[in-house]
Amino acid sequence: MDKISVQQEDFDLSIEVNLAREEDSGIGAVVSFVGTVRDLDGKPLSKMTLEHYPKMTEKALSAIVNQAHKRWILGNITVIHRVGDLPVNAQIVLVIATSKHRKSAFEACEFVMDYLKTQAPFWKKEHTKSGSHWVQAKTTDVNQTKC
Repeated sequence: MDKISVQQEDFDLSIEVNLAREEDSGIGAVVSFVGTVRDLDGKPLSKMTLEHYPKMTEKALSAIVNQAHKRWILGNITVIHRVGDLPVNAQIVLVIATSKHRKSAFEACEFVMDYLKTQAPFWKKEHTKSGSHWVQAKTTDVNQTKC
């Protein structure tokens, strides 16, 4: 069963991988991506604030998970995205895709992550010693999601 969660709490990769594989003996591949808060190029980051609109965000995430299932033969997909104030090195996002074969799992995981970076209704604010600013989607990320 797919899992979609927007939460403040941290997540445990090994627990989530086991849950994604649970009760499916046909799973031959599990691909995961964990995104973390990192310093800006040349500027130390003190924290990142992530905001979203409840229900709207979960609906958008469900739509992209459904789209991934239409494009590839998959088992389960897990998407966990954290919100709130997160320090440097904190986990932000987890995407897990399972399938019988690795190619589908890799492609689906990348597809879901690219969507999250550009289309999902999350807003990121980076905080440094010199001030704070909202993050815009990078051109390179937007171009990757065009089909």
